[in-house]
Amino acid sequence: MHGFHEVFIQILVLLAISITVIGVAKLIKEPYSIALVLVGVLLGMTEIPFIEEAESYITQSSVFQAIIISLFLPILLGDATLKMPFHHLYGMKKLVLSLAFLGTFISFVVIGFSVYFLLGLPIVVAFTFAALMSATDPISVISIFKDLGVPEKMSTIMEGESLFNDGIAVVLFKISSIYLLTYMDMGLAGLGNGVFLFLKFAIGGALVGIVIGFIFSQVIRIFDDYPLEIALSMLLFFGSYFIAEHFKVSGVIAVVIGGLLFGSYGKKIGMSEETKININTFWDTITLLANSIIFLMVGIEIREIDFTGKWGIIALAIVIVLVGRAIAIYTATSYISHLTKKERFLVNWAGLRGSLSIALALSLPSDFSGREDILLLTFSVVLFSLVVQGLSIKPLIKKFNMAKEAS
Repeated sequence: MHGFHEVFIQILVLLAISITVIGVAKLIKEPYSIALVLVGVLLGMTEIPFIEEAESYITQSSVFQAIIISLFLPILLGDATLKMPFHHLYGMKKLVLSLAFLGTFISFVVIGFSVYFLLGLPIVVAFTFAALMSATDPISVISIFKDLGVPEKMSTIMEGESLFNDGIAVVLFKISSIYLLTYMDMGLAGLGNGVFLFLKFAIGGALVGIVIGFIFSQVIRIFDDYPLEIALSMLLFFGSYFIAEHFKVSGVIAVVIGGLLFGSYGKKIGMSEETKININTFWDTITLLANSIIFLMVGIEIREIDFTGKWGIIALAIVIVLVGRAIAIYTATSYISHLTKKERFLVNWAGLRGSLSIALALSLPSDFSGREDILLLTFSVVLFSLVVQGLSIKPLIKKFNMAKEAS
């Protein structure tokens, strides 16, 4: 009991630090996710006994991975799907699906082979890292877009891509880290098995999401009671995730599809205006709390990474990821005529890596060969992505004259 009490206090203090940082970031109109990572890095570099205890407990046990993957991930994905205007997403479906599917696969293949040949890492390590780098995190970007009044089209593209590519990246991560060597030994049959497994994960997850999303959309037609409907939305997000995982299909894809169905069809047929306002407010608050812990912990994780003599490999990994993203985006959008050069460049540069990549890297078992290399490269790229790319997005938008209002 005493141990639980200690952990609870540690999490509470981290939450207090996070909320303070968010408050300051909002006052100076800067993305809070980047501010949290930077403060986390500072805390990680200083010798504060209490912070050390909290960090070692959260990141060196399975707690961090379990909390982010099983608790925070359904929250973040669910919240995003609930607020995504489906008619906007549907209007951009060709572009979003091209980015999420074709773009993610190209990025995965280019980064995987580049890391294998240029950095000389084992094939499993190279493609596991490539899968982690194929997931984008639009949290910082969307807040900047909203501050500057960037056209809604851009927010829809970034959020839509992220929603779907997160699910695909998680599936690719599982296949790369667990099955890749086995399938490579099988030759052509192994390739077939890999494709079948991917389709099973993806289609199975989508079917679970459709069924549960439809059922819950029908249930909320019966009630006009927003506390109950909020509770049902929680049950939907966590239920679809864990049911899909139980059946060995993608929980992430289940949450995305279930949430999109509930947030569009369900809202239309079963939610009053009062419920819509309250359900959005509730999930805004929960998402803020989840993100506050995640991004602070991403920064604090720096104390576990040994950078000694690794700066060359880190710089090359960052270049590989940037080039892989650019090849993926420009190839996947090459046949889309309504995307201008400036918009295409912004979509490319604003594809930041974030908490999902770190959480998945930490979820690798301690006996996974190459885990330390993956953690080092993933952390370095995420830090570069959030700080360097993240802080340059606002000046870039202003340079491109895409801002409608001054922030």
